[in-house]
Amino acid sequence: MSYRATVLLLLIATVIPAVAQPPTKEQELQMLRAHCGPDIQRLCPGVEPGGGRIKQCLMQQKDQVSVGCAKALQQVKKKQKG
Repeated sequence: MSYRATVLLLLIATVIPAVAQPPTKEQELQMLRAHCGPDIQRLCPGVEPGGGRIKQCLMQQKDQVSVGCAKALQQVKKKQKG
């Protein structure tokens, strides 16, 4: 096997498992803050962060969130299942 092929296989073996893993709670929160910041302030002003409370608040009011936030919530939900 050539050097290039070996390097490519090693790269694939390390990258694919990292991509396939569900996001950590911190990564979820960062994604939701980035896409749902205004929605969080508007819909969940008194909700204390931690324990999934912000995500739960947004999910309960999913009909009122912005399109970007709704897409972020769908991604988080999809990655948790997969």
